Amino acid sequence: MSTTAPISPASRARVLWLALGLLLLSLLTLAWGAGVGSTGFDSLLRAQRDPVAWQIVWDIRLPRTLGAWLAGALLGLAGAVAQGLFRNPLADPFLLGSASGAALAVALAFAALGAGGMVAGGGNSAALLQAASPVLARIGFTGAAFVGALGGVLLALVLAQGVQQTLRLLLAGVVVGYVLGAVRDLVQLANPDVLQAMQGFTLGITGFVGWGGCAIMAAVLAPLLPAAWAMARGLDALSLGEATAQSLGLPLGPLRALLIGVLALATGTAVAQTGLIGFVGLVAPHLARSLARCTHGPLLLLATLVGGLLLMAADIAARVLIAPQELPVGVLTAVLGGLYLLWLMHRRSR
Repeated sequence: MSTTAPISPASRARVLWLALGLLLLSLLTLAWGAGVGSTGFDSLLRAQRDPVAWQIVWDIRLPRTLGAWLAGALLGLAGAVAQGLFRNPLADPFLLGSASGAALAVALAFAALGAGGMVAGGGNSAALLQAASPVLARIGFTGAAFVGALGGVLLALVLAQGVQQTLRLLLAGVVVGYVLGAVRDLVQLANPDVLQAMQGFTLGITGFVGWGGCAIMAAVLAPLLPAAWAMARGLDALSLGEATAQSLGLPLGPLRALLIGVLALATGTAVAQTGLIGFVGLVAPHLARSLARCTHGPLLLLATLVGGLLLMAADIAARVLIAPQELPVGVLTAVLGGLYLLWLMHRRSR
């Protein structure tokens, strides 16, 4: 468990070497992912001699692999913030209704567009969006998912009557998740074609992430990580209990509001680009704690790096396991994450 005690020089050096090692391993995995296609591994040197193959690497594989890392990093950061904020090792980034809000918004967007027309329209989706709704055409499905994720969090805040009580906020998030999930089911029942169109989003997919999506996620991650690091001492104090944190003079209300803002922005951005990919935000902080016992500052950094590496490796595995077909990466992370948590529970019970 994290405490407010300062980190020792030996622990600081260990965290630094771990961070450098995770970055190096991420770069190697990025190069590996750029060479993995539907037919297996392709040599990047051979792709450089073939303009068509190089275009596939540059326009499809590289942004997809880098996008998986960025989405995993955002989810890892959000998971570490959620577990510190709620003082619960089972808290995940979707706890405040962001996932259900994003899924409902996308389902409503598909219903407004007409999911059957979307499937048949293929590459003419922009014209279909414009015909269905000018507002939807401006924000797109990615924008709809982001707005829905933030809307779910805001609804949880309204039901909890602010951020003053952590338990009330937690219960409000659970209620919002169930209610918005039920509304999404009603939308899908009323529009059967939406169910098929929603499959990719609910199972999680990284195949449609382009350079634009990578730029958006990088632009969000770059300020959020230092912002979360700046609030790490507040998370350390909260880990000792709210009464102790208040006795230390911490402004708990503004601190919770800022932490929830980091959590909502990180989760909403990742979900908007890759859909609902579970267990990454839950498992990444646990893996980071197993690598180093440290306070929340280093933990946030390690959880971010571990989450990025974890989702990038899962994306590559999803392409390789049943090639030339692909597994939904969200299914793979759920299986691997669930097995890891079961193993962790078994080890601690002994």
